[in-house]
Amino acid sequence: MSKTKKLRSRKAGLAPGTLVHIGEIKTQAPSFSVIDFDEKGLSEAGLPDTASLRDRPRQFKTRWANIYGAHNPADLAALGEIYALHPLVQEDILNNAQRQKIDAYENYLYLVLHRYDLKQDPLELTQDQISLVIGRDFLLSFQERPSRTFEPVRQRLRAEHTSLRKGGVDMLAYSLIDSVVDSYFGVIEQLNDYAESLENDILGRPAPATLEGIHQFKRCVSQLRRNLTPLREVLGTLHRDAADFFRPELQLYLRDVYDHTVHILESLEDLRDLASGLLDVYLSTVSHRVNLEVRALTVVATIFMPATLIAGIFGMNFRVMPWLPDAGGFYYALGLMGLIASIMLLLFWRRRFL
Repeated sequence: MSKTKKLRSRKAGLAPGTLVHIGEIKTQAPSFSVIDFDEKGLSEAGLPDTASLRDRPRQFKTRWANIYGAHNPADLAALGEIYALHPLVQEDILNNAQRQKIDAYENYLYLVLHRYDLKQDPLELTQDQISLVIGRDFLLSFQERPSRTFEPVRQRLRAEHTSLRKGGVDMLAYSLIDSVVDSYFGVIEQLNDYAESLENDILGRPAPATLEGIHQFKRCVSQLRRNLTPLREVLGTLHRDAADFFRPELQLYLRDVYDHTVHILESLEDLRDLASGLLDVYLSTVSHRVNLEVRALTVVATIFMPATLIAGIFGMNFRVMPWLPDAGGFYYALGLMGLIASIMLLLFWRRRFL
């Protein structure tokens, strides 16, 4: 958090639209690729830089350009000149601390999404920003580092006679959004598996590390819920107010993605309640173990208390005391101690204190 604030301070006092990268550089060498397609065919190639898009002739109707590691202001400036991107859009693409949102411009939509990975030992949620610029006949996607999030979409485009090639930009945009939203289900499943392992540890013999695991789980769920909550509003806006960029027949698909988002948020609510429940169960389990140990110590102390009393009485320095002159007095005292202890053990056992 402190690192992000420090990077944000670099823009203090600069004019709006100033291109300054904010965030962690996760790909040292950016990579660029372009796919042109329509119902007639597909052309795919890698590019040395973003400026090459201007010189590359478009062979088919729809163009999808993807950039991994968009942190160079010069690359964004070149794309902004080619596709007439607003300076604020270029600024937001370089700012990797954006919340999920949608901005509508005259000739394109700007959409910010997030993708997540869940790391183990310790449990940690990593976030990458995905920016989409959805135009009339082009789509630009910006990712912080290479991932396989969009690979299923590429495979569908490479297949012949697929409906995705015939759909155009709006169908491609829906497919990319759907891929990102579907990836959240994998994170939810991993969190559920982690919660089950925590529950097994708690119901067994929880170690101090279990408490740290609960806090990590709770932190990841809260972070994911906080970051995904705006997505419901974004998809609702996309479904209601983006008719200029999405055909009416695609509205049903957008509504389906919206329903998936609602389901994900409901699952996160359940996980948040589960995290609180796990913490309560852990504290109750630890308290119960402490109570059992205290009870065991109390029983032992109570059993030996009469023996201590008897030993204390016979340890007094009186000249005349029962059993002192008797040769078997010592054994009488030990027998009395053992008898009282046996009676108390029997009473504790019958009352199920042992």
